[in-house]
Amino acid sequence: MKKSLIRKKILKYRKNRNLNELNIKYKSVSKILRMTKFKGKILGGYYPYNYEVNTIPILEKFEKKKYVILLPKIKKKSQMNFFNWSFKDPMMINQYGIPEPISNQIKYPDILLVPLLAYDKNLNRVGYGGGFYDRYIKKIKKIKKVITIGLAYSFQKVKKISVNKHDIKLDFIVTEEGN
Repeated sequence: MKKSLIRKKILKYRKNRNLNELNIKYKSVSKILRMTKFKGKILGGYYPYNYEVNTIPILEKFEKKKYVILLPKIKKKSQMNFFNWSFKDPMMINQYGIPEPISNQIKYPDILLVPLLAYDKNLNRVGYGGGFYDRYIKKIKKIKKVITIGLAYSFQKVKKISVNKHDIKLDFIVTEEGN
């Protein structure tokens, strides 16, 4: 199935589902960090948009555990960077209607939570089609070691995603059913 068709199908399905009872637990993400013995304390998250997995409770727990929380800001030419953000900080709304931090100090996460529309058993993902996360992951992996964790609902799993040279595979995918 073509990525454009997957996007359309999953977006429609996700929009029409009652997602309130489908929560991803903080413990599912922290379990990965314990399992991999990862010591990094800078977490790149995202502000949920368009019926994405609600990351807010997960980010709150990590902030209480003294992690530095980062959120992305969209730049020109389909680029993005991550910036400090705390729950006490105000935000601004970007051109897509997504809240962004007001900080201007670029930081690089140790752990990156990645939104997605679809995924397969090989940890490939389909996003919205702009390539923001693929470009960002490629860039950051040249700078430092980062663990990428996709957050999805179990119904977003598809049989196979055809990939190209620009697609970056994730390290883990977590759903409401666990890892």
